[in-house]
Amino acid sequence: RDEDVFINVPFDEKYRDMYVALVAGLVRLGFRPRGVLEIPPNRDRLTRLREIIAECGSSVHDLSRVERSEGHPRFNMPFELGLVAGTSDAFFLFEAKRYRLQRTLSDLNGRDPFIHSGRPDRLLARLRDAYGVKGRRPPLEKLQALFELLMAAAAEFEKQQGSLFGRTAFEELVVAAQRFAEEIGLA
Repeated sequence: RDEDVFINVPFDEKYRDMYVALVAGLVRLGFRPRGVLEIPPNRDRLTRLREIIAECGSSVHDLSRVERSEGHPRFNMPFELGLVAGTSDAFFLFEAKRYRLQRTLSDLNGRDPFIHSGRPDRLLARLRDAYGVKGRRPPLEKLQALFELLMAAAAEFEKQQGSLFGRTAFEELVVAAQRFAEEIGLA
């Protein structure tokens, strides 16, 4: 489905606000975020990951946090990008620092990443650049308003679920973003 967007981002507290901004921005731009968090723990993760990717019309890959974690490199995000890049050109790269991706993943040279500097407001602006087409590019202040509403809801989901990075919290975050966008006339 063209409106489904596979999100490939770090799922941890350091990325929390960026994650909420990504969900808010994609929903406001008319898309439905999808991702690995949908996969039940009792399913073959790789098979289900391939299925979700195949169901999406495009994808967002934020490689700004491909780094060592507890002494080990993080390979999931580049791996998921590889799964997508092997079958589609409909993907967007996001990064916090200019020119880092050219050094760390030179096979993608010629495909410029959208630089967000690790800031939610800049991520929203770059999402508009990536996905916003004429008539579907809302003003940044409207994206920011939705983000702020969703941040408040995210805090409540965290209390209830213990984390934003679980299956139920992810689904609730997407539904809340859709509801808020409709309620304040952004949908």
